[in-house]
Amino acid sequence: MMTSVLIAVFVIGYICVAFEQRLKVDKAAIALLMFGIIWSVYACCSGMPDVGQVLLTHLGSSCETLVFLIGAMTIVEIIDSHGGFSFITERITTRHKRRLLWVLAVITFCLSAVLDNMTTAIVLVMMLRRIVPSGPERLLYASVIVIAANCGGAWSPIGDVSTIMLWMRGNVTTLRLILFLFVPCAVSLLVPAYVLSRRIQGGESFAVAGDDVAALPEGVGRRFSRVVLVLGIGGLLFVPVFKSLTGLPPYVGIMVSLGVLWVLTEWFYDRKSYVPEEHKNRVSRLLRRIDMPTILFLLGVLMSVAGLQSAGILASAARVLDSSVHEVFPIAAVVGLLSSVIDNVSLVAACMGMYPVADAAVLAASADAVYMQSFVQDGIFWLLLAYCAGVGGSMLIIGSAAGVVTMGLEKIDLGWYLRHITPAMLLGYLAGFAVIFVEWVLFF
Repeated sequence: MMTSVLIAVFVIGYICVAFEQRLKVDKAAIALLMFGIIWSVYACCSGMPDVGQVLLTHLGSSCETLVFLIGAMTIVEIIDSHGGFSFITERITTRHKRRLLWVLAVITFCLSAVLDNMTTAIVLVMMLRRIVPSGPERLLYASVIVIAANCGGAWSPIGDVSTIMLWMRGNVTTLRLILFLFVPCAVSLLVPAYVLSRRIQGGESFAVAGDDVAALPEGVGRRFSRVVLVLGIGGLLFVPVFKSLTGLPPYVGIMVSLGVLWVLTEWFYDRKSYVPEEHKNRVSRLLRRIDMPTILFLLGVLMSVAGLQSAGILASAARVLDSSVHEVFPIAAVVGLLSSVIDNVSLVAACMGMYPVADAAVLAASADAVYMQSFVQDGIFWLLLAYCAGVGGSMLIIGSAAGVVTMGLEKIDLGWYLRHITPAMLLGYLAGFAVIFVEWVLFF
């Protein structure tokens, strides 16, 4: 009875999340309500005396991810508020239409490996508006930005929430993730970008970005703007190095990087006495701009999945999959298709709950050591999961945070995306999947 109720609550809650715009209720509120109901039912029906302690353990694990994201979001906000991203967008001056598409794709792919894919999409789409007037061609460029943002985030440990989760929980390591997924993710971008570029008529573009430079905040010169950009990006890249050198969790490294930027900006504004205080982009003021609804949504989702895990539901689902499918490639492929509709954070969290990281003792005691080898740290299943959940979200415009925000900014219709973009993206997804299979045959 308890199991049925918990599953029903999760399914109904997720349906409400998917239709939040029609319900006119923020998905964060739905996720938090789902979290509370699941754990309340579990506490009342499980008969376990220490449910509170189990809850606290899961909360600590989830908050590691959330604290990391708050730090990363703040660093990105500091860069943006000081005009750091304009240094990048000002240099996109090509007038050739097809060349512009490739420039946008490459810049987005690289930038989203460091920033989150939603922020990257916002920065590039806002820049796109200064180059291409509204119309079908701009929708095509915007769609390529969405694809590149999701593909770029999948191969980096800090490029997407799902890969951040896998990296912070120890399912994958930085070097292995980058080396194994960079080529498949690049292929999954190159294929649809090539297909879509053939639909653009060659010739001159509509305008030049370099002549339309966004004004910097008052008192902030170009030199300091570039310093903030370099230190911000460098601080994000420093986190994996910090984790490798100290062994401490990544959220400690992101806090160190945030502290450095915070001190720097405070010193800078203390020297700008002629600038009114209300015009100074101090970090204490920027913290108010952090997307807390997204943080609370992730908290609700992660803790809801943790409740299902504690009740043994995810382990039962894993046993069903093992007995019926018993192959990691089909399981991961299904995850990728589902991620085009269902939030990839929920999918990855559920898979992590279903399949714990296998260790040497588990392998030694397992009757199927070859299959279980896929679930060790840096095993093929975790690498496939990072690829499929991240890249698969591009097959529908609603399948990723980058897609949803671009859909809102450019008013992209779901049906238009399904007709014009999804077939090309499906080819790219399958091509990258095939590359992973070849890598697995050669190196695993």
